[in-house]
Amino acid sequence: MSVYRPKFIRKWNQIRQEGGYKLLFKKKGWVVIFSFFLFYLIRDSILYIIIPYFALKEFSSCF
Repeated sequence: MSVYRPKFIRKWNQIRQEGGYKLLFKKKGWVVIFSFFLFYLIRDSILYIIIPYFALKEFSSCF
């Protein structure tokens, strides 16, 4: 599974393993928080907005 991880994620994970989350935030700062926020924004948009929209669109044509 680690083959599919981007290089920056591997580097961040290595920093986290060495010194914990404090060191990760100290070295990378707001980039980690922004990346985390962006990932969940995209994921939740797909799960809770786009998929139900297309499902409802298909089912509404049945009635």
